[in-house]
Amino acid sequence: MTIKLGTEMFHASLAKAPLKAETQQLAPSSESAAYRLAALDQDFLLSDAMRGVRFMLEYEKAEEALRAWGVASTVVVFGSARIREDGPGEQPRWYREARSFGAMCSSLGGALCDTGGVRQNVIATGGGPGIMEAANRGAADVGAPSIGFNITLPHEQTPNIYTTPELTFLFHYFAMRKMHLAMRAHALVIFPGGYGTFDELFEILNLRCTGKSPNIPIVLFDRAYWQKVINMDAMLEAGVINAQDAALFQYADTAQDAWHAISTHLGTPAPVQSKQPAKL
Repeated sequence: MTIKLGTEMFHASLAKAPLKAETQQLAPSSESAAYRLAALDQDFLLSDAMRGVRFMLEYEKAEEALRAWGVASTVVVFGSARIREDGPGEQPRWYREARSFGAMCSSLGGALCDTGGVRQNVIATGGGPGIMEAANRGAADVGAPSIGFNITLPHEQTPNIYTTPELTFLFHYFAMRKMHLAMRAHALVIFPGGYGTFDELFEILNLRCTGKSPNIPIVLFDRAYWQKVINMDAMLEAGVINAQDAALFQYADTAQDAWHAISTHLGTPAPVQSKQPAKL
């Protein structure tokens, strides 16, 4: 493979570098930071000047893996990391429905169909616990792959055990993580959540109302929760959004309702035709 050959050639060049020459005196310059190979100089790679390169690396590393697995499209599930299967109030129901949706979407949407090496509507989450775990777990229940786009946090996040290992990624930049979450999405299902979920929801709504993303279904799970925490009528009354903006999403109260909304939009509950990732 070209990548393997390139790696071998790169390592061969290292072997020729006179860093440990035994037959000649080691030049003082060979210990200088400037003499390090750029690709192996961590101080250089982590410098401010290389931020753009790090963005590119975070994009391309995930992109290569997704292509290798034939992931043409995803269904993204957002929701609180704090929701537990045995938590208080509505939490057990939310977890159960997210798990059920993950299984339903994976089995009916094309994640299991590998015809021509293409997978459709693969479940994608932020990779953590709570609702994310539940959706990934549902995919695992039916033997389907699923994606976890993890992020480094001050209080370390670890990936849940249900994401496919080869599709479990770790990002430093929220912007690049969000881009990967959005660019292949056929649909979004947003379960109850807090600040992080609100951030993800409103970013996607803004992309939709500005025409920066395709016309994909956005489903808010549990009408009672969302109508309690977001007063769209107040925004309409104040004139800060219009009727078209308020119609960018719909509600669902069961996993079946959420899948019905998505499959109706896609035109069929069966696997759909491949499309190129959205250009964001």
